[in-house]
Amino acid sequence: MNPLRQLAEFGQSVWVDNLQRSYITKGTLKKYIDEDGLKGLTSNPTIFQKAVSGSDDYQDLFDAAKGQGLSGNDLYEKLAVRDVQGAADILKPVYDATKGQDGFASLEVSPKLALDTKGTLEEARRLWKTLARPNVMIKVPGTLPGLPAFEQLTSEGINVNVTLLFSQERYKQIAEAYVSGLEKLAASGGDVSRVASVASFFVSRIDSIVDKEIEKRKAGAAPEQQKALEGLSGKVAIANAKLAYRTFKEVFGSARWKALAAKGAKVQRVLWASTSTKSPKLRDVLYVEELIGRDTVNTMPPATIDAFRDHGKVRPSLEEDLPAAEATMRQLEAAGISMKAVTDELSTDGIRLFTESFDQLLSAVGEKLKKT
Repeated sequence: MNPLRQLAEFGQSVWVDNLQRSYITKGTLKKYIDEDGLKGLTSNPTIFQKAVSGSDDYQDLFDAAKGQGLSGNDLYEKLAVRDVQGAADILKPVYDATKGQDGFASLEVSPKLALDTKGTLEEARRLWKTLARPNVMIKVPGTLPGLPAFEQLTSEGINVNVTLLFSQERYKQIAEAYVSGLEKLAASGGDVSRVASVASFFVSRIDSIVDKEIEKRKAGAAPEQQKALEGLSGKVAIANAKLAYRTFKEVFGSARWKALAAKGAKVQRVLWASTSTKSPKLRDVLYVEELIGRDTVNTMPPATIDAFRDHGKVRPSLEEDLPAAEATMRQLEAAGISMKAVTDELSTDGIRLFTESFDQLLSAVGEKLKKT
């Protein structure tokens, strides 16, 4: 059996972390759904930037925009909205078959608004209204200013994919904000059963930065310290994710949550993001195989989907050996590597990288517009 399809037996949905026009026009997305049991899709500025720069898929929009005086941002939004709507329409049968549990396509607010609560709220509401599909999610960064925006959007019945989560502490704040948002929606007479959300918890980037720090600290360290440091390499991201999932179980196992569940509320699933391995020392499907559990999503780039289809091994791994995960995090701190410093840096870098990609995207669209 296709290992990708087997993941559903353990309560995990497969989404693809990619979107370009050909996914819709050439049947790529439909094929993923039919053959691999794909249940959703994520996009981001980097993905759109590559799609626009690397293909002629959007030439019809550029031709139609000729002489209209549109900015690069205007045209980007047109192409992004069209692609996400197209993906959502292809995924709608999945949404219907799962009674609104799955079948979502995501579109991100501008990364330039990552530290702007009011701006995030305004853009998220506008994109939600423009997309006009029940099975879309608006991506909002899980920054401190993004936190109240997410809670408010949830209270308005808007589906949100909270992205750029790295720390267990921030994840807990987001999970609790979801519960609070739904409580407000219920209190105002809204239908909590119609709202869906995921919390995108990033994985591989943790190991990338921790392993660099380990290599620095090994230089000049005593042999036994070197051995202890080497023992942490490639293990911290999975340990961090497993402990975040333990928090998920606590929040969504509480009496407070059960009161909402009785009204039909859906849990906010944890979505594992950044799940392609960056180090050649690690198995290419490591961040899929080790994070399989109920009420989770794994959004994989196409290469990881292909690799897991080919040689992925499926088991209920997410709740295995939590004491070992705790020990890994303790050993990390004992080695003088601060997890808080790591996750703070990754959050800042994530915003910067997405902003740079967004600027490159707008520049690429603007250049094509000029040449049309």
